[in-house]
Amino acid sequence: MLLAGSSALSLSYVAPAAPAAAVRGGAVRMESLSDLKTLATGLNPVVGYWDPLKLGEAEFWDNTNEETIGWLRHAEIKHGRVAMAGFVGFIVQANGIKFPWAPFNAITSTSPPEQWDQLPDAAKWQIILGVGFLEWWSEIRVDGTPHYMKGGKPGYVPDFDATPDQLPHWVGLNLYDPLKWSKGASAEKKQKGLLTELNNGRLAMLGIMGFVSEAKVPGSVPLLKGLVAPYTGEVMAPFATDIDWSSWAYIPGA
Repeated sequence: MLLAGSSALSLSYVAPAAPAAAVRGGAVRMESLSDLKTLATGLNPVVGYWDPLKLGEAEFWDNTNEETIGWLRHAEIKHGRVAMAGFVGFIVQANGIKFPWAPFNAITSTSPPEQWDQLPDAAKWQIILGVGFLEWWSEIRVDGTPHYMKGGKPGYVPDFDATPDQLPHWVGLNLYDPLKWSKGASAEKKQKGLLTELNNGRLAMLGIMGFVSEAKVPGSVPLLKGLVAPYTGEVMAPFATDIDWSSWAYIPGA
């Protein structure tokens, strides 16, 4: 969770997204730069459209601008969701709350990064492969919906029960609205919820990186000073917990 939350920083300032009504419902169409500017006002009327890196005008990997916008939109929503989970998880884990079964019951630290280091490699790989499965599932579009770079819905993940024959066994509750609470929600309520999700995701990306920064460099986030336990490991090397970096030296040509 912490590793995934940390990786969200790279897209935390992606250009604002297209209008929710165009994303989640209605005819399939590609989103444009004007759509980004329209939604920016709904997301934050004070800031408006702010894209200093001109990502909303880019064309990545020989794709069109509209396809690039779809990729950026999906990436921002996805990383925002991961960051929201990571932010809450960091707080929960920092308060010593953990699963009561192995291998989690053997964890002794209340520092989330150190808790990750204390997990055996097999457990780490299970977590990473679980995240990889969700990534794969969101890309293959087993229910026939268009890809987010081809006019589909950015952030959309097919329901696990949409095509049960595609999975070897029952996975569990669907990621979106598993208890069907939003099934009868109005279009206005759904649109408001999408705006809230985007704003909360952006804030969570800043929040989780604030936690990690304060843990790694105590005092770097003054508001968190004394609230986050220091961490001397390497947050960007999830499997390098036993390496003594002080003994390493760069040898040209080695």
